Amino acid sequence: MKDAFGTPQSLLILGGTSEIALATARRLIARRTRTVWLAGRPSPDLEKAAAHLRGLGAETYTVAFDALAPDSHETILGKVFAEGDIDMVLLAFGMLGDQALDERDPVAAVRVAQTNYTGAVSAGLVCARALQAQGHGSLVVLSSVAAERARRSNFIYGSAKAGLDAFTQGLGDALHGTGVHVMVVRPGFVRTSMTAGRPETPLATTPEAVATAIELGLRRRSETVWVPGALRLVMAALRHVPRPLFRRLPL
Repeated sequence: MKDAFGTPQSLLILGGTSEIALATARRLIARRTRTVWLAGRPSPDLEKAAAHLRGLGAETYTVAFDALAPDSHETILGKVFAEGDIDMVLLAFGMLGDQALDERDPVAAVRVAQTNYTGAVSAGLVCARALQAQGHGSLVVLSSVAAERARRSNFIYGSAKAGLDAFTQGLGDALHGTGVHVMVVRPGFVRTSMTAGRPETPLATTPEAVATAIELGLRRRSETVWVPGALRLVMAALRHVPRPLFRRLPL
């Protein structure tokens, strides 16, 4: 169960090598979290991440999980929940893709969409049902400011994140009053290995800053978290910019 400050004792990360997720795990372990499950494709990086968290004092396990294999999600994730209550699920997997290449390769574009949206829908529903059955817990989903309005430079990724964002909001409404807390997190440009080499946008942030915002959101039982917070106002303005002008903006 969570403590008075909303810190979970147990954490399941979907996307176990995500730099944002691991920064969040480190922050929560420093507070109270003692058990962590890292779900992801088997790899040396996944084992390295688990060893790192064990070194911080958390009992850490790895589980083979593939976002693109939804038929396996119920069985794999069901086994994790069968081991004991999970106080928090952090859905952190995703891929940026390469917009220019993906526009010319529909199969690659669909892979981006399936990873960021359909895989997340499947895993999110499985975890939501398990959290509801145990009567408590938080489901935290990493969305993006790209979900707010499609941009020429990343509309394939942005459209998938828009779907995920809408799904998460609807799921939160469906679970309202059940004891399950659903929170969508909308970071801007985050400096990670996934974005290395890409031009930074204004208000760029770090995995550690996103982790701090997630922890605060848990304490407040927020439904939506922007990182940094100023992006809420920026995107509120950009949503209403007329399309002819929006096309001309350097986004």
